[in-house]
Amino acid sequence: MSDAKVILVADDDENDVFFLRRAFAKCGLLHTIIHVSDGQKAIEYVLGEGIYGDRKSNPFPDLLLLDLKMPKTDGFDVIVTLRSVPELDLPVVVFSTSALMVDIQMAKKLGVADYIAKPVDQDEMVKVVLTLHERWLSGGFAQEERCRAKRPSKEASLALI
Repeated sequence: MSDAKVILVADDDENDVFFLRRAFAKCGLLHTIIHVSDGQKAIEYVLGEGIYGDRKSNPFPDLLLLDLKMPKTDGFDVIVTLRSVPELDLPVVVFSTSALMVDIQMAKKLGVADYIAKPVDQDEMVKVVLTLHERWLSGGFAQEERCRAKRPSKEASLALI
């Protein structure tokens, strides 16, 4: 598949990653899924630090799927760290079992691109995977969202006049 993308999945639950991979395969989407088991490894991977320094072996991801509740460094700390690197252009989608409004609001406040609660059955997981593909990996919508995110709001534009 020539349009295959690299997805970094930061999640400490191996079962969730297994079902995610299975859903991508079931949909015929051949994206490369790279798994790290904690937030610290996610930061090191994205920044190309330590064992992840070789970008041929560890390509920069096109999307980060991020669990919130992980050991060492939680998802919120990952978001804060990555957002502190202004030149970093990486959509972060929270993919968590938590559907708590406080978690959703905090994630949005920190600038995540999207927040998706992990589905409990495989059919729902397939729907989530198709949505992720269409929205963040197929090119059109993801590019549009990135451009929109970089444009100042209408109010900000008017304030400049």
